[in-house]
Amino acid sequence: MNAKYRQRRFGILAAALGALFALPCGRWLPAQIAETAPDAMEGVGVEEHLDRPLPLDLSFVSAEGENVRLRDYFDGELPVILTLNYSNCPKLCHLQLNGLFEGLERLDWPMGEKYRVVTVSINPEETVARAAATKTKYMKSYRVPGADHWVFLTGSEQNIKKLANTVGFFYRYDPKEKQYVHVAVIMVCTPDGRVSRYLYGVDYPVQTLRLALLEAAEGKIGTTVDRILMFCMHFDPTRGSYTLAAWRIMQIGAALTLAVFGVVLGTWWAWDRLRGAGSTNIPGDGSESAPAARSGSESSSAQPLDRNPR
Repeated sequence: MNAKYRQRRFGILAAALGALFALPCGRWLPAQIAETAPDAMEGVGVEEHLDRPLPLDLSFVSAEGENVRLRDYFDGELPVILTLNYSNCPKLCHLQLNGLFEGLERLDWPMGEKYRVVTVSINPEETVARAAATKTKYMKSYRVPGADHWVFLTGSEQNIKKLANTVGFFYRYDPKEKQYVHVAVIMVCTPDGRVSRYLYGVDYPVQTLRLALLEAAEGKIGTTVDRILMFCMHFDPTRGSYTLAAWRIMQIGAALTLAVFGVVLGTWWAWDRLRGAGSTNIPGDGSESAPAARSGSESSSAQPLDRNPR
């Protein structure tokens, strides 16, 4: 037995022993994590309020320094991605916005033409200049078509809290760490300002974004293929993504089967009628001259034969 073989066998044995000893540790580890969970996470999370209308009359200040209302970005035509973040977030907000812009970059739909993105800072002390710097950073970092239409808003604590409570986004300020504790989630809203879908995490696959926007817009954006795809998919809340709906596939299969059967049966009926019509008037079969031939033969047989020609 050579050294390489002994080394490989030892590695396999070590891996097996490690997996064996990991089994009891695996049962013990979650309990330890639960026991040491930070108190700062209390009261932090998301309570989904699907189809709840947003308080569109709330006033904010845009990164351009303009006084605006939330309803300015809900015109009844385009779906809106709503995010609650803040510029001085040490890590999570950056990861979330990075993931969102990466997904939108792959989506390749023009922002401002197909959808809108509105970010509201949860930090009431965030300045317009700081919000503008964050917007400029993302516009330069990502090649999202129409990224200049991205809206970054700042506002009073009262208005921020009212918006957050409406969409079920609960966060808290940790004075010890001097940061806001919150979760990573975006809300996809309908064009008239209702919550349509919650997407969690810091990674937003392009297909998930596409279908969520199509769903929020009720199929008014995208191509015909996109609308067919939306018809075949449904949102799985346990996975946080869209999956194929078996009953939709069965519906489409049944419709296609009926369509094919109808075309085949219609073609057969049409061909059968043409064949029947053609067989009643076929020229050149001698059927019309038969009576004349018979009358001629009858007239000739009526005359006696002249056996003595002169």
